[in-house]
Amino acid sequence: METRNAVGIIELASIYKGFQVQDEVLKSSNVEKIIARTICSGKYFMVVRGDVANVENAIEVAKEVGGFSVVSAIAIPNIDPRVFPAIAGNTPIQIDTGKKIGALLIIETFSVASAIKAADYAVKEADLEIIRVHVAMAVGGKGYAVIAGDIGALEAAVKPAVEYIKQEGMLAGYVIIKNPHKELLRELI
Repeated sequence: METRNAVGIIELASIYKGFQVQDEVLKSSNVEKIIARTICSGKYFMVVRGDVANVENAIEVAKEVGGFSVVSAIAIPNIDPRVFPAIAGNTPIQIDTGKKIGALLIIETFSVASAIKAADYAVKEADLEIIRVHVAMAVGGKGYAVIAGDIGALEAAVKPAVEYIKQEGMLAGYVIIKNPHKELLRELI
């Protein structure tokens, strides 16, 4: 059973502090770096994966080392394993196989953590495939999840995901697109 099922999300308002935080987090916690990079508006962003205790430790280290520059630092436990490749951009999807994707669910959020949570909630609700969880880069610090599946499964999955994100005040919007065009799929992959 996978025990590295927690994710830590760290956003800093300072680039130099971001590099310092990344170094200290990786030295002090047994976590895997999924993403670490500069993002729009001169910020630094990092996502790490590990077991709950190590991710929580990484978040505490980030808060301590990052100090004034920490915008957000949170841990999310028990993430569905299908979410990790989508965050890293490694979800293998073939759109030229002749197999049609019935529908797409796109959920846009005002925070990266909310996009990851939305994807996690959706795939735990129904048999779906996460195509992508786009985080922070070139979207003004927002996030969005792209999920494929049967229209009925997507309609069932969107309810709990959207309700949770609405409670956080982080929902920018969502749409279900039936029978997406091949060119749209190319753009999203």
